[in-house]
Amino acid sequence: MKYDVTVIGSGPGGYVAAIRCAQLGLKTAIIERYPVLGGTCLNVGCIPSKALLDSSEHYHNAKHKFEVHGIGVTGLKVNMPQMIKRKGEVVEANTKGIEFLMKKNKIDVFTGHGSFLTANKISIAKADGTKEEIETDKTIIATGSKPIVPEAFNYDKKRVITSTEALNIDFVPKRMVIIGGGVIGLELGSVYARLGTEIEVVEYMDRIIPTMDGDCSKELQRVLKALGFKFHLGHKVNTVKASKTGVTVEVQKRDSEETFSLKADYCLVAIGRRPYTDNLGLENVGIQKDERGRIAVDKHLQTNVPGIYAIGDVIQGAMLAHKAEEEGVFVAETIVGQQPHVDYNLIPGVVYTWPEVAAVGQTEEQLKAAGVPYKVGKFPMKALGRSRASTDTEGMVKILAHKETDEILGVHIVGARAADLIAEAVALMEFRASAEDCARMSHAHPTYAEAMKEAALGATANRAIHI
Repeated sequence: MKYDVTVIGSGPGGYVAAIRCAQLGLKTAIIERYPVLGGTCLNVGCIPSKALLDSSEHYHNAKHKFEVHGIGVTGLKVNMPQMIKRKGEVVEANTKGIEFLMKKNKIDVFTGHGSFLTANKISIAKADGTKEEIETDKTIIATGSKPIVPEAFNYDKKRVITSTEALNIDFVPKRMVIIGGGVIGLELGSVYARLGTEIEVVEYMDRIIPTMDGDCSKELQRVLKALGFKFHLGHKVNTVKASKTGVTVEVQKRDSEETFSLKADYCLVAIGRRPYTDNLGLENVGIQKDERGRIAVDKHLQTNVPGIYAIGDVIQGAMLAHKAEEEGVFVAETIVGQQPHVDYNLIPGVVYTWPEVAAVGQTEEQLKAAGVPYKVGKFPMKALGRSRASTDTEGMVKILAHKETDEILGVHIVGARAADLIAEAVALMEFRASAEDCARMSHAHPTYAEAMKEAALGATANRAIHI
């Protein structure tokens, strides 16, 4: 078999790249080592975690907010097996959707582990032990990432778990220790905290979601504390030891000899992910990697081997599904001679807790470090009529604009539907809009989006109306 393009990996980056290649008239194949398409995102990442987040939020609202709305509930209980079952159905529907798209776009799907024999020949090792070879003119590596689990944490997939196993616990644990105060740990911690699990987070840095704006960290930590989270910031984990019924986590205060132990039913390790490039035969073709194990690429996302490209989690940049999708389209269009563009500054980041956290552009800390003159407009969600109506009053919108030109440099949101609201900020910044441009746009009332307008007014000569 000979193809114009072969994509290794069927996650959001891979399948989107394959579809765009097919749309552009290229004979396309996609190789996936697992029996279902969709990669981490659809199977054990974005989609199933959001399904459980939604289910747990419904339960939490029924327990804590329904009475305020005049709704009485008796006999409320958690049916964890049903939550897991529904999550599985959501995943299955999405993966079948990808299968349909492959057929619709006439993309050949190969199931097995793909690896390079040469720059133009790929071996596919199948589950039954057989192998198949295909030839290809171009290749796109989109194999994603795997959780980082240090050896000292004794990862056993039973009591010491990663996000993959955390998605399938069929009862509500009494206690859970989460190592890492980033997106994955806080999202999954939210799922179980809402259901009644005592959550303790150990984070090496001095704040949670440390790569996001400091005000977002403060707002989210305050909300999660109210949900019952306990935080050990500025601490590290030395060892994790598991028994049949639980775990013991040894924690040490950073820059100190002080240690203590935490006991729990589970320890969720969520300290980041590593590029998955295992057994791809990169050495057979001389593909170079950087010091962090990521595949090195040029501005066209091409490796040092002509005709072989890499996208998504295996290269530098944020490990985000939508970043991988943009890169997949970018590479497909580059291959056919078009001039695509990806602005990495405008790839939004989201934390799907409740309230959600969403951001795009520069943080206040980054602007300070770079010496960029800026001004700030902030507006609290509690001042919105829509927020009061829905009881979602936590959070704020923060707009950072250039002090001299008024161009919007960053937008940071904590609040209801922040993940959707950030799209307005991305659109404005794509067209290099000013804070005044946003302030003069008519925003429907009553909506959460009005907080964007008010924050923009605040950044424009402190003109916010409702505070």
